[in-house]
Amino acid sequence: MTAWPYPRWIAHRGAGTLAPENTLAALREGWRRGFRAFECDAKLSADGVPFLLHDDTLERTTDGQGPAEALTWAELSRLDAGGWLAPAWAGEPPAALQAVAAFVRANGCALNIELKPGPGRARATGEAVAALAARWWAGAAVPPLLSSFDADALAAARSAAPQLPRALLLEALADGWLEQAQRLGCAAVVVEHAALGAEAVAHARRAGLRVLAYTVNEPGDARRLLALGVDGLITDAVDRFDPAS
Repeated sequence: MTAWPYPRWIAHRGAGTLAPENTLAALREGWRRGFRAFECDAKLSADGVPFLLHDDTLERTTDGQGPAEALTWAELSRLDAGGWLAPAWAGEPPAALQAVAAFVRANGCALNIELKPGPGRARATGEAVAALAARWWAGAAVPPLLSSFDADALAAARSAAPQLPRALLLEALADGWLEQAQRLGCAAVVVEHAALGAEAVAHARRAGLRVLAYTVNEPGDARRLLALGVDGLITDAVDRFDPAS
């Protein structure tokens, strides 16, 4: 098995719940707390610009309304993506993936990009994000890890930039999970932490796959998973864990 270049601890959506998720402010907060690997969600604007947002709609984490991918990037960039969390974050705009790439590369960090396509845009999202990520990380020692629950998005990413590593996201370990990850040419699986046990980790390792766990917020869960030998822990609790451990 080849060396795994990513840090063990990964800050979920930039800084967990301590800053407005999927923004540059969140990455700066995660960085300030010592994290050097981040997870974010990427989808496409109406005019094809990759930007960070988890939900299909805008209401929860911005002052916008309706389907996020119905707006152009110019329209999205004018939204407030921080005020929903606290007045101190008001005015923080949504983040373009290109700006995130510049931040993590300038600061020597790693990035896990979750492909989060809107309805009917799985292939377009996988292709666009992978192709642009290959350009933005050209020559980087550590490329971004592209992950998704959506097999079509991962397959499209593989076609567009086969050199970038991919990971299959899994909420549960249903029959065929390992075979699906292998068919997609994945380097890893990212699994909901409660679904992981010694047998699953062993199966993945025998197949040459790395194993990451989400979203690990309790010390007891972290200890159990580390004892199993998982390769990465994605956490919201960036104020409770030491990323150097």
